[in-house]
Amino acid sequence: MARRTKIIATIGPASDSETVLRDMVRAGMDVARLGLAHGSIEDAISRLKMIRCIAEEENKTVGILVDLPGPKIRLASFGDSPVLLAEDSEIKVQIGNSLSNGQIIQVDYENLFNDVELGDRLIVGDGRGVIQVEEKHENHLDARVIHGGVMSGRPGLYIPASRLSISAPTDWDLQALDRFLEMEVDMVALSFVRSASDLEKLSLDPHPNGPLVVAKIETRDAVEDLSEIIEASGAVMVARGDLGNEWPIQELPILQKEIIRKSIALGRPAITATQMLESMIIAPDPTRAEVSDVANAVWDGTSALMLSGETAVGADPVNALETMSRVAERADDVFDHRSWGEELSEMRLTDADDPNTSVTDAMTQATYRAVTELGVETILCISGTGFTVRSMARFRPTARIIGLTSDKRTVGQLSLSWGTESIHLKEGGDVESRINAALHMVRDKAGLKEGELVAVLAGTNANARATNVLRIEQIPSA
Repeated sequence: MARRTKIIATIGPASDSETVLRDMVRAGMDVARLGLAHGSIEDAISRLKMIRCIAEEENKTVGILVDLPGPKIRLASFGDSPVLLAEDSEIKVQIGNSLSNGQIIQVDYENLFNDVELGDRLIVGDGRGVIQVEEKHENHLDARVIHGGVMSGRPGLYIPASRLSISAPTDWDLQALDRFLEMEVDMVALSFVRSASDLEKLSLDPHPNGPLVVAKIETRDAVEDLSEIIEASGAVMVARGDLGNEWPIQELPILQKEIIRKSIALGRPAITATQMLESMIIAPDPTRAEVSDVANAVWDGTSALMLSGETAVGADPVNALETMSRVAERADDVFDHRSWGEELSEMRLTDADDPNTSVTDAMTQATYRAVTELGVETILCISGTGFTVRSMARFRPTARIIGLTSDKRTVGQLSLSWGTESIHLKEGGDVESRINAALHMVRDKAGLKEGELVAVLAGTNANARATNVLRIEQIPSA
C-alpha cells in the first residue's frame, strides 16, 4: 500500500534552492510550510512561487501552508555560530532585537518586564535552555541559567500564554495574511490560539473561497476550548513544543491522542508537529525513539506529520523527508483500519442543527461500510469544498480515496487530507455528467482499469451542499 499519511515539510535556508525543492517534491512532500517567524515576507513569497512552479513541472499537487507566528516571542539572533548558555551562569535579559550571546540575551517583546515575575522560569528554544528571573531592574532582568544548552539562530522564549499581554492574531499577522491572500495560498496556520474567537479575527471567507485555517493547539486555554476551536477551524495542529510547556510532560501523549481523535471525528485533518525527527537536523539517521514516535502518531490517526528544523535548517532535508516517508508508509501498512472505522462510527460527525452535515455524515458512513463489505478498492468523492472527501477520509478506509473537485483551490487544500489523491474535474452540470466525467478521468489519469468497481459519492448537482448520492459503478472502456 502506498503511503496514506501526508507529510508537511518546512522550507528554510537549507531547502530553498530549486534543486533541493525539486528533490523534495519528488520524494513525496505533500505540503510545503512557510513559517513567517523567520525571514522576510518577500522571501516566503519567492519560495511559494518556486514551489508552485516546480510542482507544476513535476505534475504533482503540493499544498502551501503559511504559518502565522502569532505572539511568538523570540530572542535576538545568536549569530552564525552556536552559543553555549552555561549552566548556573548569570545572564542579563534585555528588550531588543540586535544580538544575543552567552552573557546577554535580547528579547523582541516590549511588554516582557510587565509579563514576567520574580522566580519565573523561562524556557528557551523548546527546552534547550531554562533561565530563572532573579531580579528586575528598569532596563534589564538579572537571570540565572538553570538548564544550559547550545543556542543558535533566533530561538523562541516561552512565557505562559495566559500571562501574555498580546493575543493571536497580532497586527503583524493580519498584515502578512493580506499579502498571502493575494497569492491565493491554500492554507493558513494561526499560532497560540486560545479560543475559537481568535480564528474569527482572521475575517476569512470559508474555504475554498478563502484558505483553509489550521488552528495550532499549543496553549492550555486551547485544550480547554478544544471542541469549539475544532468546529471553527478547517484543520488542527498538535504543536507539541509549547503544548509540552503548558501542561505536565506526562500529559502530552494523552493530549495528542485526544486532540487527533476529536479532530478526525469532526472531519478536520489533524497534524502532529515538533521534534518528530529532530536528531536529523545534524545526523544522517533518526533515533529509535523518534522512529517510534512517528509510527505511533500514524497509529493515533494523524492526517499529516510535520518536519520543522529537519528540512528548514537541517544537514540533508531530502534525506529527512525520505526517512519520514518510509517510516510513515510502513506504519500505514499495519494500521488497524477496521477497528478505527468501528470506533469512529460511534463518535460520529453528525450535527443535528445542520441537515447537510448530517446527510454527508450518513452517506460517508454508508460508503465505508459498503466498500468494506464489497471489497471495493477505490472511492471517488466528487466535491466542491472538499468536505465530503475529508468526511470520507476520517474513516481511514483501506480503499483508495480520489477527491475530484471543480475548484482548483480545493485541490491544494486536499493535499493535507489523509489518503487522498486530489484531481481537478472541470465538469459541472447534473450528477450523471459529473459522474461520467469522473469515471473517464480516473481511468485516464489515475490508472484504474476498465470494468473495475468503484464507489462514487456526489451531490445531485454541482452546487449541492450535501452529499446525497452513493453509487457503485464500473470504470468504462476507452
